[in-house]
Amino acid sequence: MRYEELTGLVQNRAGLPDRQSAERILRAVLETLGERIPDGLADHVAAQLPGEAAVSLRRAGLSHEGSPEERAYRRDHGERFDLTGFAGRVAWRARTSEERGIEEAAAVFEVLDSAVSPELSERLYQALPRDIRELMPEGRVAGR
Repeated sequence: MRYEELTGLVQNRAGLPDRQSAERILRAVLETLGERIPDGLADHVAAQLPGEAAVSLRRAGLSHEGSPEERAYRRDHGERFDLTGFAGRVAWRARTSEERGIEEAAAVFEVLDSAVSPELSERLYQALPRDIRELMPEGRVAGR
């Protein structure tokens, strides 16, 4: 899938007025997701996305903050935060409200689900806490 197609799908599913808004929420969600999941999983997901989107997902792994032990833990497990933390980070990055950020994040998850392999989508689902999983497409969640 090309980046323009990916952002176009996000724009349509989230009901956004323009491509720039779609790019902003896509980057916000992918950067936040990259913080939440283990680096290895982020690398696998990024490998199935267009380069521009992959950069956003991998950006979290470039953080040099914290002690070596903290960085190693985040690399292997991801940073721990719930839906409230996820919403706050997405809203801050996308310059929107938390409520709107969550609505738009759900659209990004729907597009992401169609952009990566089913096996990888399942791994992503398993890596997220229950409250963030609820943003993923209902068909996948209902099938579990």
